[in-house]
Amino acid sequence: MTTAPAKPVRTRFAPSPTGFLHLGGARTALYSWAYARHFGGTFVLRIEDTDLERSTPEAVQAILDGMEWLGLQHDEGPFYQMKRMDRYREVVAQMLAAGTAYHCYSSPEEVQAMRDKATAAGEKPRYDGTWRPEEGKTLPAIPADRKPVVRFKNPLDGDVTWVDVVKGPITISNKELDDLVIARPDGTPTYNFCVAVDDWDMQITHVLRGDDHVNNTPRQINILRAIGADLPEYGHLPMILGADGSKLSKRHGAVSVIDYADKGYLPEAMKNYLARLGWSHGNDELFSMEQFIEWFNLESLTASSAQFDFDKLAWVNNHWIKQADNARLAELAKKPMLAAGAVFEGAPELATVIGLLKDRSNTIVELADAAMLFFRAPQPDPALMAQHYTDAVKPAMADFAARIATVEWSKEAIAAMIKEVLAAHDLKMPQLAMPLRLIVAGQLQTPAIDAVLALFGRDTVAARLAAHV
Repeated sequence: MTTAPAKPVRTRFAPSPTGFLHLGGARTALYSWAYARHFGGTFVLRIEDTDLERSTPEAVQAILDGMEWLGLQHDEGPFYQMKRMDRYREVVAQMLAAGTAYHCYSSPEEVQAMRDKATAAGEKPRYDGTWRPEEGKTLPAIPADRKPVVRFKNPLDGDVTWVDVVKGPITISNKELDDLVIARPDGTPTYNFCVAVDDWDMQITHVLRGDDHVNNTPRQINILRAIGADLPEYGHLPMILGADGSKLSKRHGAVSVIDYADKGYLPEAMKNYLARLGWSHGNDELFSMEQFIEWFNLESLTASSAQFDFDKLAWVNNHWIKQADNARLAELAKKPMLAAGAVFEGAPELATVIGLLKDRSNTIVELADAAMLFFRAPQPDPALMAQHYTDAVKPAMADFAARIATVEWSKEAIAAMIKEVLAAHDLKMPQLAMPLRLIVAGQLQTPAIDAVLALFGRDTVAARLAAHV
């Protein structure tokens, strides 16, 4: 049993709107959402849109759409960093007054020269502290034609250590960190500074994010300490790899989560599958979100990278398709069926057809494709008809066609009638079922022929048989 944190849990998902909501981001959002739900806490959505060159309204909408499709409802937000500029400038001014930040007038070319010099000396490239105020130090003359940046006065000595809830203890020396720029010459704040202020203002207690952020964490911790803020707990999740162990790319499935909706995956299946890419509860593979919320804890997160497996996702999706309401599945299948030319007038009820077919379908697209046999005119392949509708079968087919006028139109009665015809003509089931499928459905692969005929209806079956018998 996980011990409840001392303070009310507040988690956040804070994507940058420079692209779609990808699988790694969706998993981060899922874990942050579940942890807040587990403890009755608060899940905050924050859009980190300060990268003006790459952030787009379309990407913001893609993130919101992806979150909505997954059903990961936020409790607060969405907050936009670009709408918080006054707050960031206020904190910058406070830090300048407190001496934890300072103006730096070094030009970009001068800073690059400092980095090149450090690299040539075999050291880590960094700003050399030319404008860093220290007791007894005389600073250069301020250039008249240059606007300064604001740099954070990072501690010179000691280490930054935190116990990562995924990776365990991590220590980074302050000597590895130079004085970070926290405001540009035009006054706009920079990423790490904004994140630290946001986490402070929003009282975030737990930060779960990708392990590409590990190098940002010591900088954010030092800023939070400088402004007197409590530190959240950090957990850095390993990346999701392709099935071949390489970095996830578009060929592996690194596309927007909304694309998975278009490909026919259910959101409950996507959440179920993503949950297992870095977390486990014993050997449980299939579970509802209610169960996931109940079980979820940080101790069960794994530090090893997970591999994305389409076959496993299809298996999970098949499970949730089988559990889903037929009417809901019918609504989802209708769009691709209409695009394929489905005609619903005079056809069986789509939800009933879905109920017959869904157990064998891995995606809604597969389900829609399978259902099409009930919603288009059959066009049996002449070669297959010649192969299966032989002279030996034709008398039995004529007998079958005559009997359908009086048989009770139910799956059970049709099955009994088929057995009678087979016995009367000394045939085996495939000899009659195959040409029946071709004539009525236009294809050899269908569910049980008695169930198919029952769904088509007496009049439709009679009309299609009349064209051939």
